[in-house]
Amino acid sequence: MSLRAPADQDIVIIGGTGDLARRKLLPALYNLCRAGLLPVRGPIVGFARSELSDEEYRTLAREAVEEHSPSGISNDDWPAFASRLQFVCAVPEGYAGLARHLQQPARLVYVATPPSTFPEIVRELGQHGLAAGARIVIEKPFGRDLESSRSLDLALHGVFDESQIFRIDHYLGKETVQNILVFRFGNAAFERIWNRDAIEHVQITVAESIGIEGRGAFYEETGALRDIIQNHALQVLALLAMEPPSAFEAEAIRDEKAKLFHVINPVDPARVVRGQYAAGTIGGESVPAYRDEEGTSGDSNTETFAALELCIDNWRWAGVPFLLRAGKRLARRCVEIQIAFKDVPVCFFRGTDVGDVPANHLTIRVQPEESITFTFLAKVPGPDVAVQPVQMEFSYGESFMVRPSEAYERLLHDAMDGDAMLFARRDAVERAWAVIEPALRSPAPLRLYPAGTWGPREADDLIAPRAWHLR
Repeated sequence: MSLRAPADQDIVIIGGTGDLARRKLLPALYNLCRAGLLPVRGPIVGFARSELSDEEYRTLAREAVEEHSPSGISNDDWPAFASRLQFVCAVPEGYAGLARHLQQPARLVYVATPPSTFPEIVRELGQHGLAAGARIVIEKPFGRDLESSRSLDLALHGVFDESQIFRIDHYLGKETVQNILVFRFGNAAFERIWNRDAIEHVQITVAESIGIEGRGAFYEETGALRDIIQNHALQVLALLAMEPPSAFEAEAIRDEKAKLFHVINPVDPARVVRGQYAAGTIGGESVPAYRDEEGTSGDSNTETFAALELCIDNWRWAGVPFLLRAGKRLARRCVEIQIAFKDVPVCFFRGTDVGDVPANHLTIRVQPEESITFTFLAKVPGPDVAVQPVQMEFSYGESFMVRPSEAYERLLHDAMDGDAMLFARRDAVERAWAVIEPALRSPAPLRLYPAGTWGPREADDLIAPRAWHLR
């Protein structure tokens, strides 16, 4: 089904001059405008404490699009987008001034501010009549733990109905992540072996080569377990492991994800590794230790790396370990999923020179190159019996010859259109917190690792005798 322009509505960015607005939201809205996928009527209103005129906000937005939009900027298309941009200063008029500025009975309110501000913003929206007819988008992390997640939900539901709340996880907007459902449930050859009978283990790696990029204060309160594992990694795991939904519809898919989270056993703190990057070298350049970054503490115990093992207690996955790791200042930037199939009996090769027979594996690359690769064995040409791993590969760029849309473009459009399929639901979020809660309450010892490596050696010990696919 092709996308269409959503119904008329105002678009409000609370925190409209911040890092998220400049890097992601404004470029995504510009590209939606170019594609004819914005509402026909309704302004785009930036709301922040900065004292800017409409024209100054348009200049800020143009600079943001020029710097961060993958498709660049067109002088032909820019005027139509710029004419929709407006700015409201949060001081002194606040939300009363914002309310007077809006034009449509419906609106999308994107809260692009630190999570600690969410409850106050929600109260203000309710007190000034801005909740009726609105959909609200909030960024992860949705709380700091199970208790704070429930408190946040109470604040949200004091003003908004669950159908109005869109908890955004930008990983779910990536084409390769969305394709997991089609790959699994549209290809009988794979779905029939997608279980404990054929699969030995599953790995999910979310690796970043960058550090905290000036967000020391934020990261000191968050860490890798909250920032990546509890949301990004678990959301990907849910798509990999959930049961087939009854239909390709939002609630059917979200129901199955929630069911899956309820059968993931809470993590055993003994099966968690926490790390923090020390000084090192990336791309030939020296980089500082985490504790030397701006906004961090010299004796910080915050993890920038986490690896853990999860077990799913159902008929499909019992006995199959799911191994997750995420970290900053690792060897390179990549997000990969590896499905490792079970070994084959080697008696077939008895009497030949074939030694170890590597197992088949399926690799799903989410970034930077979006692709799916299946590795299997083939006989090497010649009179002797020798085998070698070979690959079948699907690449988005080569197969479709188009640039996949940016995650925020798809997710912003779906939120405006009221399609919640790619957004997290309250019950699933709370259960995801319950899964990692033991690791938060009883944190594992912090291990230092040099920047530019794949994390502390204890992460290798965690999955031995297996090995990480990327190392």
